Formats: sequence, structure tokens, C-alpha cells
Amino acid sequence: MPGHIKKLTGPDPDPSPWLAVSPELKAKNKAKPYDPKKSVWVPNKAEGGYLEGMLESKDGAKVSVNVGGEVKVFKEDQVCQVNPGKFDCAEDMADLTFLGDACVLWNSVVRYKNELIYTYSGLFCIAINPYKRFPIYTLRTMELYVGKRRNECWPHIFAIAEGAYQGMQNTGCNQSILITGESGAGKTENTKKVISYFATICSSGKRKEGEASLEDKIVQTNPVLSRGRQGTQGI
Repeated sequence: MPGHIKKLTGPDPDPSPWLAVSPELKAKNKAKPYDPKKSVWVPNKAEGGYLEGMLESKDGAKVSVNVGGEVKVFKEDQVCQVNPGKFDCAEDMADLTFLGDACVLWNSVVRYKNELIYTYSGLFCIAINPYKRFPIYTLRTMELYVGKRRNECWPHIFAIAEGAYQGMQNTGCNQSILITGESGAGKTENTKKVISYFATICSSGKRKEGEASLEDKIVQTNPVLSRGRQGTQGI
């Protein structure tokens, strides 16, 4: 995952274009052609993933689907219904009407293409590495999540961190965050962002000249946190 965008002067840039679905995009998604009885997802045997098609007919356990002008036959259990366009770019997968693999994958893809790299899936927060820097880890962004419930702000790793922080304050009990994924998915960078968030909202007072900031001190613990089982990091 990318880190802070380095700025020389002026205020932090507005992070909302990389966090919120714009009204224009919502209108575009809602206007997408859709037939609640015929719009379906089918497996893409050639390249993997799924293709959208229109259901033509059904014969027992097999169905005929028009995919790009070509009618193909699939087993009924291979076909998944498509969600209405208004659900494209949904912030939480749990809000989707249909939750098949194809629907979840499509929502993740369409959000990623629109540079919305964080998506909720029930209690989980999915992050897709964009391999470029977005201005969504700045102090201005952190301030959007301080004191907020998860459903009051856009999907972000800061919302997960804030939830753990509030849980610790309200219950007085230790909290944990599990960050998991394959190599290169962004586990270490997201761990650093969580640590940075905690350090920023908890730091107070002045430090001596030349003394490392609280954030820098905590981030130095990351090599220790990274020595766990491959594919998983814990805070």
C-alpha cells in the first residue's frame, strides 16, 4: 500500500475523491442496462473470472446465456444473478442483494477501477494494493475518522483502527486487529498506517529537540510485529 503523498507547503489535499463514490458515478451506475430476470454472471473459461450475459432459456439443469452476442450453455449452478447497477461500488459487500463470488469480485473490481481501494465486507475491511500513492493517509484524512463509528465514514483502515481504539476506551480491555493477505498485498504498509493513526491521536505534549516523535518510536516496533507467521500480521 502507498504511504503519505509528500507535500512541501499548503494544506493536505482533499482525500474524498479516493474514498467516496461521486454523485456522477452513482448516476452512471444506476443507468446501466439491467434485467432482473435475465442479467447473469457466467464463468469466463478462457481467461478466468466472470462475464456478464443475458439468460436466453433453461433446459433442466442447463441454461443458455447470450454472452457478447454468442449463446453458450452452462450448468445452472455455474450461473449467478447480477446485482442492479445502483449497487456497483457498494461500500459494504453485505449490502449487495446477491452475494455470489462473481458479485463480490465485480464490486471489488469496479471500486478498484475507480481508485476506491478500501471496501467493507461485513466486519472485514478489504484493501487492494493500487501500487501508486493516494493522499488518503494524511492528518486531514485521520481527522475524518476520529471519534466516528464505522458506519459514519467511508471505508478505510483508519476506521478499523478507530473502532479498536474506541473499544479499548469503552471497555478498558485490550483490542486486536488481524491484517492478513498474500505477499505484496500491503500488510506491512497497512500495519504502519494503523500504528501511525494510534500514535497521532494519542500523542500530546512537546518533545525535546532532536527527540524522535511518538509515531517514529512506535513504527520502529514494526520489524518485531512482522516476524509472525507468513501472510498474517497482528497488532
